[in-house]
Amino acid sequence: MVPVPSPLLARVDSPEALRQLGADQLSALCQEIRQFIVDTVNHLSDGHLGSNLGAVELTVALHRVLDSPRDIILWDTGHQTYPHKMLTGRTGAFSTLRQGGGLSGYPSRGESAHDWIENSHASTVLGYAHGLATAFDSQGVSDRRIVAVLGDGSMTGGMAFEGLNNLGHSGRNVTIILNDNGRSYAPTVSLLSESLVKIRSNPVYMQRQRRFERWTSKLPLVGKYSNLGINASKAAIREALEPKSFFEPLGVRYMGPFDGHNIAELETALRNAAHFDGPVVLHVFTQKGRGYAPALNDPIKNMHDMGGMKPESYTAAFTETLTKLADQHDDLVAITAAMPDSTGLLPFMERFADRTFDVGIAEQHAVTYAAGMAMGGLRPVVALYSTFLTRAFDQANLDVGLHGLPVIFCLDRAGVTGNDGPSHNGILDLVLLSKVPGMTILCPSSYQELQQMMLDAYNIKTGPVCIRWPKTAAPSVGDDQVGRGLSARLERRGSDVCLIGVGKMLAAAQQAADLLAADGVSVTVWDPRVVKPLDPTMLADAAEHRLVVTIEDGLRDGGIGAIVATTLQTSEVRVLGVPTTYLQHGKADDILAGLGLDGAGVAASVRAALAEQVAR
Repeated sequence: MVPVPSPLLARVDSPEALRQLGADQLSALCQEIRQFIVDTVNHLSDGHLGSNLGAVELTVALHRVLDSPRDIILWDTGHQTYPHKMLTGRTGAFSTLRQGGGLSGYPSRGESAHDWIENSHASTVLGYAHGLATAFDSQGVSDRRIVAVLGDGSMTGGMAFEGLNNLGHSGRNVTIILNDNGRSYAPTVSLLSESLVKIRSNPVYMQRQRRFERWTSKLPLVGKYSNLGINASKAAIREALEPKSFFEPLGVRYMGPFDGHNIAELETALRNAAHFDGPVVLHVFTQKGRGYAPALNDPIKNMHDMGGMKPESYTAAFTETLTKLADQHDDLVAITAAMPDSTGLLPFMERFADRTFDVGIAEQHAVTYAAGMAMGGLRPVVALYSTFLTRAFDQANLDVGLHGLPVIFCLDRAGVTGNDGPSHNGILDLVLLSKVPGMTILCPSSYQELQQMMLDAYNIKTGPVCIRWPKTAAPSVGDDQVGRGLSARLERRGSDVCLIGVGKMLAAAQQAADLLAADGVSVTVWDPRVVKPLDPTMLADAAEHRLVVTIEDGLRDGGIGAIVATTLQTSEVRVLGVPTTYLQHGKADDILAGLGLDGAGVAASVRAALAEQVAR
């Protein structure tokens, strides 16, 4: 049964309505928001849970103090915005969350004026905030606030530090909310430091302090020394009793920490921050998964999302084989960027804690870190989502590829992933990595192929290797359907048309071959397995057919099919793949079918191409 919002939640359909509520109603509303999130995510068996449950009171406070969308609220990371969506008029559509044609799981500019950025890749929000603040200043706009919410580990990313540094030097007015749920910067707190926090975040006190300092500086004879004494005392107290300063040397005023579940305290802090010139960070402690026992009892990720490694998945095949390889090879190490669970590294981490390295949301560092490890004689495996490796392409190209280092890139969620939307589809990796000199790229089509490719990858010592696999279930096949080394595998012999199905798309090629056989079309099907370098035997065989069709779940332009077409210049080659566009969220199979990348779509493309040949 589709969850229905409570009467109070249904009534609060805008920030204006939210501002009319009293304290007791706000407390009840927060409970109702949490329950509705839990009910909806469980009903859909999809979505992000823990981070949203922790951000409820913070979101309420933001929308009560700020005048969104005139005041700008920027979210980083975007998967903590379910309460924001509800409080900006989207509760009624919440049952369509992450479904085709429904609400996005992240902020979406096309969905609401309250959503400024679609931000599901972390650590970027301060760059947006700095740019908006610069634009406002250049236009003389001074009556619009900009608030950037970082959280759920995004402060571990390098772009966040770059943004802090540039914002601090610019002196522009941006309020930064550090939503610290245990995965970000977390200084210690004492009772006395809490008192100092309240004093330093009070603009009236700070104004009086500045007047006092100006007065003492004018005292005859001792003015200069009085100010020196005051400043020294303040510095000593700060050093002894406050959290060690990180932000203020960068030019960013630090206020906090605050209780992220105390709406009144948060509202006061937000209002006070507006009185200070320059960027201000409000450090807010929240509890990921708050109010939901299963999330609080999840020690790994507080039920960050509803996903998990399925036993029949490609990820499970990776996990199983990596652990076996590490038993045999002491030089094998694994690196992840804040996703040991989702990338399948947890079992490896439990077994080889001293050989597993989580660098946080820092993919660029992860790749160059791996390069240094390889230079030192280790065999690093970098486990990332495909979409996140694109953040570190320069490092893969120049820090790893240019040096010919044997780093193994293991890319999960390659191809069209579906419900996470345009930012999470892994459709760039084949185009990008195929242009890295010396890079070997392997695309498994089954559980057993991935296991074999892990073994093959370890034995390639001449340069980097990439193995990329999809989110979907992995077919299980017999040993006679598993290739070896850098050779392609002939799946089916025909004479009219040659289909080359890359990785997961081998299944679509096989289905299309069956459909075409009913039309009397004889079809050859190849599983290329290795798409860089392409097997010359496969290419030579393909050239013997009057039509060659390649199928891949990456970008069509510049992808593997384009390389095949360039190589087989004497044959007619049709390249099927993802168009160069942003794909909206929906079920992955539905998206692929809509792009003609299922069995029926491939068969239709072949029929059309053959008809054109006859017409010519």
